[in-house]
Amino acid sequence: MDYSQFLVMSQELGLIAVFLLVFLFDTFAPRKALSATAPVVCVLFALFTVVNLLLPCCCCGSCTVEPQSAFGGMYVTNQALFTIKNILNVGVLVVLIQSIKWVNGPDQIMRRGEFYELLLVTLFGMYLMMSSRHFLTFIIGLESASLPLAAMVAFEKKKYESHEAAIKYLLTALFSSAILLMGVSFVYALSGSLYFADIAASSLETCPLLVVALVFVLAGVGFKLSLVPFHLWTADVYQGAPTSVTSYLSVISKGATAIAAFIIFALAFGEFYSEVWHWMLYAIIILTITIGNLFAIRQKNMKRFLAFSSISQAGYIMLGLIACSPAGLTAMMYYILVYIFSNLAAFGVIQAIENNTGKLSMDDYNGLYKTNPMLSVTMMLAMFSLAGIPPFAGFFSKFFIFRAAVEPGTTALYVLVLIALINTIVSLYYYLLVVKAMFIKPDEPVIARFRSALSERIGMWICVAGIVILGLASCFYSDIAAAVESGFNSLL
Repeated sequence: MDYSQFLVMSQELGLIAVFLLVFLFDTFAPRKALSATAPVVCVLFALFTVVNLLLPCCCCGSCTVEPQSAFGGMYVTNQALFTIKNILNVGVLVVLIQSIKWVNGPDQIMRRGEFYELLLVTLFGMYLMMSSRHFLTFIIGLESASLPLAAMVAFEKKKYESHEAAIKYLLTALFSSAILLMGVSFVYALSGSLYFADIAASSLETCPLLVVALVFVLAGVGFKLSLVPFHLWTADVYQGAPTSVTSYLSVISKGATAIAAFIIFALAFGEFYSEVWHWMLYAIIILTITIGNLFAIRQKNMKRFLAFSSISQAGYIMLGLIACSPAGLTAMMYYILVYIFSNLAAFGVIQAIENNTGKLSMDDYNGLYKTNPMLSVTMMLAMFSLAGIPPFAGFFSKFFIFRAAVEPGTTALYVLVLIALINTIVSLYYYLLVVKAMFIKPDEPVIARFRSALSERIGMWICVAGIVILGLASCFYSDIAAAVESGFNSLL
């Protein structure tokens, strides 16, 4: 075996190096030094993120990652994959910063090292999912990302809700993995290969077994993305899990799985099988956006509220897959970038209020602007961006994803985007309910004035800057488009 192939996995190797440093620090550092665990992890991961952002320019001077493969083509990397991994790194860094106060709390302080180690393992699995070109490596990455997440959901051992959420997540993950494996076995039986390119080259005739195989694969991926009807675990898990874990689940896990789904369906089941799975995805997108919006209206718990919001947002992200083109992938990556800042800003406010008051009901936000104006403004900007109100970043992410979806020009896609637009109007109502509670309701404030932790404020400042800057500067979308154009052919 040529071990030099591992050098192709530069981002994965860097992440493993960060993991080992965190593990060694947590295991061997003196007890007095362990109080610095959270800042050390944030600094290490920040350095890792910056190095990955600058690595292409430093290595070749062209700021472009040349397409490479390893292990017989089971793993690939290129500029597009390098870019999306960097986007996820930024989101993980924000989650790490926002979680500092929580992990230093009395219930987690003895296990904070385990939290960071589990998080880094899940991120490694997500990297592997996106770079896989073989179903074996994809499933290894999927399980590496899923199983540690169950432990993270159950991290608050003394809370019954955390245990319940972990059991629901674990059981649903196991069943969805079994369904995915069954679908993959059917695909192997039909094509004789687990390589994405070989499956596409098989040019199989449409038959009942192929339809069942695609249904099972879509169901397995749909679980991770919280697509309807595979979404029933989402609200309970989001509510029961620690808020830091919930925010990680809602953006990082969802973003990585969306890119992996694009690659699987565009590469393995793209040209010859699209007629089979397009109508499935068409129906799932409509159901996901609509049901996510309708159930979000009924929620009073803020974490359940954002859970159904994230279900709806997953439907919008999947519009990029319907396009199955460079424009679709570009719009999907940009949407994920905007979604990271918007959703983490909302979760940052929720976490700050929960850490200081323990309150999670929307009714508790009545009159929040009178006592905590900065938190109220941050939440307002997050809601405006998630709703797609101009000139904030969410408006442009929805515009680009709608434009990419209608690019093929079929009547069915125009109808799909029209339904998505109508649902955007519905989403305005429930996002503005939060703004109304904070700024308009005449009730006396429920939450007293308090000062959030510095780490929480830094996380929210980063998110607010992202929401505003991404809404004003078009260069980010252009950079992502350039990365996709340079890597799309090698991606597929």
